[in-house]
Amino acid sequence: MGKTVGYVRLMRPINSAMMGFAVLVGATLASPDLPHILRTNLLHGFVTGFVLTASSMTINDHYDKEIDAINEPTRPIPSGLIKSEEALVCAFALTAIGFASAYLTSIFCFAVAVLAWLVFVTYTAVGKRRGLLGNLMVSICVTIPFIYGSLVVTNDVKSNVLLFATTVFLSNTGREITKGIADVAGDKAQNVNTLAVRYGERDAAIAAAIFYLIAVSISPLPWTLGLVSFWYVPLVALTDLGLIAYSIKLLRDYSRDNARRTKNGILLWFATGLLAYFAGAFG
Repeated sequence: MGKTVGYVRLMRPINSAMMGFAVLVGATLASPDLPHILRTNLLHGFVTGFVLTASSMTINDHYDKEIDAINEPTRPIPSGLIKSEEALVCAFALTAIGFASAYLTSIFCFAVAVLAWLVFVTYTAVGKRRGLLGNLMVSICVTIPFIYGSLVVTNDVKSNVLLFATTVFLSNTGREITKGIADVAGDKAQNVNTLAVRYGERDAAIAAAIFYLIAVSISPLPWTLGLVSFWYVPLVALTDLGLIAYSIKLLRDYSRDNARRTKNGILLWFATGLLAYFAGAFG
């Protein structure tokens, strides 16, 4: 029972489900009136997003075991619940499922899925220690599921999907920088050159807030360009207020504890942002 719980925690089911849902959002934005024949593709798309994210999270925990021993000692590997080698076996099994699901959608989707996985593995093995470059690589991985969803149903990337992908890229980069503030102790010990390690927590907080606020500034564009319905407006306004509030709080208090609260709280506003675009695809 303990190992089962450990494997579940390794896969981060909430994060993985959000990436699966991101594929559905991208598909819905691209083609709200989905033909019946494409609904199987949607199922494959969700599975691909979910299991490849779970695989990536598990691989990340394998590479980060020394850092997590300092920053997150209760995670499955540093706590001894799961062995590092067992985590790798789990990761590659999940990867195989994800690639198979992508292949059943189309060869093109399979190629995109492989590319996304390679970007994340490169980040985990090399890019994470490169600070902002690593943050940008993670944001690419978070953004791809939305684009992938559009490709699943149209073999094209629609303009509204591209705009949303841009806001996701920016706001997630802010969150990655915020995570660096929370993880300074472990990152310093392992020579991970995040912005917080290189320039200090204050400057990192300023950089994170800038990314959040740029994302907020472009969020009205889908509505003003007529790419989404009115139902997008109230939910995206709520999301924007949340991002602004957390930006202000982070600038006022860039301590480790507040950075941890911020990076967790931002996930809620990611969820409302997802719902905003999903609602905006209808009406």
